[in-house]
Amino acid sequence: MTVMRSRARTTMAGLAAAVALAAGGTAAVATGAASHVPARQAAQASSPKQVARARAALTRYLSQSNPTVNLTGVAGLKPATPNLSAGPMGNDLLGSFNWSGYADSSGTTGEFTAVSATWREPYTLCTPEQRLASFWVGLDGLSMSDPTVEQDGTLAYCFEGHAYYFSWWEMYPAGTVEVGPTVRPGDLISASVTRSGTSYTLALTDYNSPSNSFSTVQTCPAETCLDTSAEWIAERPEYPIGIAPLTYFSGLSMSRASQTSGGDTGSIAAGPDPTRITMIDATSSYALAVASGLSRGGTGFTARWLNSY
Repeated sequence: MTVMRSRARTTMAGLAAAVALAAGGTAAVATGAASHVPARQAAQASSPKQVARARAALTRYLSQSNPTVNLTGVAGLKPATPNLSAGPMGNDLLGSFNWSGYADSSGTTGEFTAVSATWREPYTLCTPEQRLASFWVGLDGLSMSDPTVEQDGTLAYCFEGHAYYFSWWEMYPAGTVEVGPTVRPGDLISASVTRSGTSYTLALTDYNSPSNSFSTVQTCPAETCLDTSAEWIAERPEYPIGIAPLTYFSGLSMSRASQTSGGDTGSIAAGPDPTRITMIDATSSYALAVASGLSRGGTGFTARWLNSY
């Protein structure tokens, strides 16, 4: 996979031109519903063999990925550290090479017992370069002293010029488990991670394509999974050789976002330390993806793509 091969910004016009060339014709960049996306980009390739090849390649990539946050500084701020108070609307206080969205955190082990959100699956536009964008909710992974992540969500993958969408779950550092290869842009997704003692229920519902839905119960010792944070994230996967280019996505609008901490269930804003996270390029010079301020009583936000790497 080509990783971080250029520092140049990817513009929407340039991306549209690349998609047009790859398709052998013209392409219009959509700004709204998935119906504006060229048909070959909006849906996965129909060949079962091609889907299987893409899934096999993705499995190899994900088996080496590290979903924990990779922190960096944000322009005008000191080097980022977690557990900074962001206030009720989540100020920009953290920069990350691989995450964009929101996190709640606490210095108390076992503080968080649940996280959830709903979203419409964003669509992607693909060039021949392999690029990814992962959308998920989860517990853990924000602190350097908390290296596990219990998470589930969806993933958009550009493989050989075609777009593929999957549902998945992971108990990192164990490998990602792919569940559904037929997620489509616009599908209504609801995802959650709930802890009871050392048991974790990871559940996802695809209301449009139920075959992508799942619910699984996994275990993790309390001394390993510390449960000191909850997250709502758009991610570009990180590997030992670098970080994958962030594929264009049409906008991740999470709603009904909630967390349970200290026994109380509330919005992102109601958590102990709601923090907005900006995804930054490798030189810490400009943003790749940004999250809006919280809306709907602290239960919603939109993460927006700006650049691939």
